Amino acid sequence: MFVYEALPVAQQLFTRERHVSGKELLEGIKKLARERFGLMARTVLDSWGVRTTEDFGNIVFNLVNAELLSRTEEDTIEEFSDVYDFDEAFVRGYKIETRRRAKSRRRNPDKPPSTRSEEHQEHGDDE
Repeated sequence: MFVYEALPVAQQLFTRERHVSGKELLEGIKKLARERFGLMARTVLDSWGVRTTEDFGNIVFNLVNAELLSRTEEDTIEEFSDVYDFDEAFVRGYKIETRRRAKSRRRNPDKPPSTRSEEHQEHGDDE
């Protein structure tokens, strides 16, 4: 079900109305996993037995073989090989954004994010 839910996310990311490539689907999967599970994404995927992008490729091609997903002649399972590292995508590459920083970034998109102590000084807060 998660792969099916990631399809429209990938389509939106790449402005496709229909078919997306394996790499595009994996980007949709990454985005959905981060949004849905946050820092637990790696742990959730691991609990499902999904530890690499190739594992998602196997899921997709099992769905294709069961005629639950379609593919084009250009689609191959190799498209799913080593697209991204799960630790980098879901652990080290995950950024937590506080509401204050998000609000500040919307007002000043070119301003680099401040450190916590700078935010407190800027707003007159004590540490």
